[in-house]
Amino acid sequence: MGYTITEVAKQFNLSPHTIRFYDKEGLLPFVSRNKSGNREFTESDLSLFKLICCLKNTGMTIKNIKKYIESVMEGTGTVEQRRTLLKTHREVIVKQMEEFQASLTLIDSKIEKYDSPDAVILINDELRQVSEEKSQYGLTDWAPLS
Repeated sequence: MGYTITEVAKQFNLSPHTIRFYDKEGLLPFVSRNKSGNREFTESDLSLFKLICCLKNTGMTIKNIKKYIESVMEGTGTVEQRRTLLKTHREVIVKQMEEFQASLTLIDSKIEKYDSPDAVILINDELRQVSEEKSQYGLTDWAPLS
């Protein structure tokens, strides 16, 4: 049994319009059409579509996803090309994760400060330090918001 575009859209939390856009962009050459001319997805189509969504959700461009799908459609002679494309994308994701982790650490430290029973004292100390630093540089037009 195949899946309609509506069923696939629900399963992947996308709109049918987005799936049609992906098809128009050449990302779904593996999807067949039934006798009525409607797209009909098979289980193996869903597996590849899941990867497309994964690549899109992790920031890969439509152009590079298309390049990947085209190489899949070309067969086993493109395995190295696919591997290289995915490894390069993986490096981008790892770098983004490191940046997110650093940001999360900073946000967590701020939350920890605000959760502290001494939050007001700590914040006032920070404001005092900022004010002193600004004064040292002659930046007198700065004042914290009240």
